[in-house]
Amino acid sequence: MSNNNILTQLQSERPKFQLHPYHMVTVSPWPLFVSFSLLILTSGSVTYFNGYPSPFGDSGIVLVAIGLICTSLSMGLWFRDIVTEGTFLGDHTFKVQKGLSLGMGLFIVTEVMFFFSIFWALFNSCLSPDIELGGQWPPMGIEAISPFELPLLNTILLLSSGATVTYSHHAVLNKNRAGAITGLVLTVLLAAVFTYCQGIEYINAPFSISDGVYGSTFFMSTGFHGFHVIIGTLMLTVSLGRLIQYHFTNTHHVGYESAILYWHFVDVVWLFLFVSVYWFGS
Repeated sequence: MSNNNILTQLQSERPKFQLHPYHMVTVSPWPLFVSFSLLILTSGSVTYFNGYPSPFGDSGIVLVAIGLICTSLSMGLWFRDIVTEGTFLGDHTFKVQKGLSLGMGLFIVTEVMFFFSIFWALFNSCLSPDIELGGQWPPMGIEAISPFELPLLNTILLLSSGATVTYSHHAVLNKNRAGAITGLVLTVLLAAVFTYCQGIEYINAPFSISDGVYGSTFFMSTGFHGFHVIIGTLMLTVSLGRLIQYHFTNTHHVGYESAILYWHFVDVVWLFLFVSVYWFGS
């Protein structure tokens, strides 16, 4: 073998080092899979909501189920690759972690704007009720939910979950593994109880989403908040699994910090909902 061939072989077998702290993302099929899965989910939802026949002979519920399954699987595999890159391959340097945290912060800003639009619709109707609403809020014929029953209990549950997840975060920073796991388990349990109580409230509500602007704004605001609670609970549950598997250290837990930041956002939104929708709105 000539010297040039030996040199070429050695250069190909050398580990490749990068001279920058950024993560150059490799080619991934999951964004494309998620896009098509969401297309199936959206098409099935439109078909189902409007009662149109689907290719499967039903009203679209099969497409909805296929879209949900495909979206869940694709996102799960995508998140698995991200966890592998950050935990086992060392791609998430401190510079990358700062960028990920900034991205999560900007995402929460967009969520704030989304809820701002819902609150705008609420106050636009309740501060100056039209004659169609009887000139009052709640409108005539609407029996509002008492804010000092289940809504107050839900407020206590969410505020308590915010305290327990903060305790868990401080335990991670102080290398207290048992305290971190305990605090996070309590947070997930409190979140599950909150969702259960919200479901009870919906079942026993004396009005529905079709009861004019009051029902629409009530279920839009509390319903989307409940959806965010479910997403935050899933994020914290994944973080709990990673915490148990020693994926986090006191200096490398950007995924957990993002979940905590999202959960505090959910807490703050609920405080505004309790004051404006339940207390002021009743």
